[in-house]
Amino acid sequence: MPLTNTDAILWYNVGIFGEAGYAVPNWSNDIGSLNPQILDWTDLVGRNLFHILHHEDVDLRIPPSINTLKRVHKLYLRAASILAGRAVAPGVNNMEIQHARPAGEVFRVYPVPYFKVRNPFLRRWAGLVLVSIAEAMQHTENRKEMEISTAFAGQVGQYLRRVYVNMAIELFGKDRATADADGFVLTDADFAAYNPGDFFTQTEMVDTVPRLDRVFTEDRLELLAEGIPVTQLPATLTPWPTNLTNFYEGARTDATIGGTASSSNSGGATAAPIIPAAPGP
Repeated sequence: MPLTNTDAILWYNVGIFGEAGYAVPNWSNDIGSLNPQILDWTDLVGRNLFHILHHEDVDLRIPPSINTLKRVHKLYLRAASILAGRAVAPGVNNMEIQHARPAGEVFRVYPVPYFKVRNPFLRRWAGLVLVSIAEAMQHTENRKEMEISTAFAGQVGQYLRRVYVNMAIELFGKDRATADADGFVLTDADFAAYNPGDFFTQTEMVDTVPRLDRVFTEDRLELLAEGIPVTQLPATLTPWPTNLTNFYEGARTDATIGGTASSSNSGGATAAPIIPAAPGP
């Protein structure tokens, strides 16, 4: 069972998928949940992100196609409706179990291409969604057996809201006040009028052909698409090699992460490392 000392998005360094820069959300040491609402939500968002990031748009630096934007739109509406429909306000009694107790379930993750995604929009949006899933996995309310709170909904939902606002402003030309307004959603007319050439430079509208050997077939992705219990992932998952923790650990003599720092006390002993060193990728 993987235990990590970082909250960074984790590199799914398994065979060809590791070479392609696949990633999974970081559950830390919170491997599962007693809360069916959180299990439902993480599974729904993870599966949808998996399908969005296996579209051809991820390999192109040009603005995403309308197909991808409609999928992001639907994911935002679906995820938001689940949070709004199931969250319980602080002043409302929570449903409580009298006799039965849930056994709980291990979280499942859906590895997605992330670290080597060429499309800047999809890479940025994927990062926000992966952090949102990680927030849900590590949230205190995984101990709650029936309900999620409005606080939980606000915490995990803000990341998808940021994705949607960014899409509306940068790809559909909406102003900040409009996109930030409560209840704002893009309309069919907005999608029909989508024309990124109105907002982007000529340089951003062209791209070179990406490498084609990382376009995986449906059969190759079958196991990933089913979801992998976090307890069945390799125990050596680490952040992507370019993360700052690894850099400072290897390059700075005064680094506190990795156990290279030392200080003198009255007995002249070397101080113990604050955090154990993370294994290299």
